[in-house]
Amino acid sequence: MSTALSTQIQLVARPHGWPEPSDFRTVSVEYGDLEPGQVRVENEFLSVDPYMRGRMRDEKSYVPPFVLGETMTGGAIGRVVESASDDLPEGTVVLHQYGWRDVVQEDASGFKAVPEVPGLPLSLYLGMLGMTGLTAYAGLTRIARLEEGDTVFVSGAAGAVGTAVGQIAKLLGAGRVIGSAGSDEKVELLTSKYGYDAAFNYKNGPVREQLAAAAPDGIDVYFDNVGGDHLEAALDAFNDGGRAALCGAISVYNSTGTEPGPDNMVQLIKKSLTLEGFTVGSHLNLAGEFQELMTGWFSEGKVAYDETVVDGLENTLDAFLDMMRGANIGKMIVRTSTPGA
Repeated sequence: MSTALSTQIQLVARPHGWPEPSDFRTVSVEYGDLEPGQVRVENEFLSVDPYMRGRMRDEKSYVPPFVLGETMTGGAIGRVVESASDDLPEGTVVLHQYGWRDVVQEDASGFKAVPEVPGLPLSLYLGMLGMTGLTAYAGLTRIARLEEGDTVFVSGAAGAVGTAVGQIAKLLGAGRVIGSAGSDEKVELLTSKYGYDAAFNYKNGPVREQLAAAAPDGIDVYFDNVGGDHLEAALDAFNDGGRAALCGAISVYNSTGTEPGPDNMVQLIKKSLTLEGFTVGSHLNLAGEFQELMTGWFSEGKVAYDETVVDGLENTLDAFLDMMRGANIGKMIVRTSTPGA
């Protein structure tokens, strides 16, 4: 047994608008010898996600807010380097929620052992093979009730969830998949790499007009990661009986005032639409079937992915802010250590 130093990033002030470096501090925490049942894990990758911005606010939500003066948490994957638990011996790869630090020491019950898949990086457990992919799958199947032949529109389509949604929708039988993204480079990737049938740059003109042009026969399913003008556009484009899975509204997460709602909510009545919000934590019972399907799709070469990797724990906040601004393609992750380094 031995002691270890852990570098950790803590929230010390509630951000107003966009988070600032002064809202955080970096501390060094010394861990003592392991207690029975504990493990020490060196993190290799951390996840930064839009939901974290909501948890920086002191308000009621589906998860408690981050506590001021305590270390930020979030998805991470690493390897057990010391163990006092028979369940997780040294060398085990584990998935957990003790992010925003390079070393963590906690009871083994807080970690989930995952297999190393030959040819695939461990970081995929924070993206396509993990909660990101499961979010896409749950939203399409359980919330939007995707049917074969449906036309699907996805906002924020080049992000972590969006790149998963488009591919899963096609694999499950969608007839046509349309995506929006914030650059011409991302739009090109959507159609050339991710199987989207059509895509547009939402910065090039009104979303309502661009979606109407891309979906002349309307849409049946909308997977919403953005909110705002994208939701308005979807309401206009819906066919009768359309379904929306409301996953996120990143366009308003850093707003300091209130944002007006869609101006065309009457479409819900006229077209018998269903809009349902969801969080993946309420649908974890789908994880088994999702993992089986996704692992099979990967082994058959049917799933593409991108990762935007930022090196260094000290750059975690920058990675988070860049992700919120849409600078990432696919999943934004932080590499805290290189195996063998």
